[in-house]
Amino acid sequence: LFHPERFETVQSLDTAIKGYIDYYNHRRIKLKLKGLAPVQYRTQPLNPPAQ
Repeated sequence: LFHPERFETVQSLDTAIKGYIDYYNHRRIKLKLKGLAPVQYRTQPLNPPAQ
């Protein structure tokens, strides 16, 4: 998305932006977040069950 790419239509630009946002929030793995994607990290329980 950050490459010098030209989009033929506003719709194709919109699709590319939405795809990048989905990747950034749902599939991008961050080591600082215990190896989870941001959405996975934010939705995990605050206090996991004791074992």
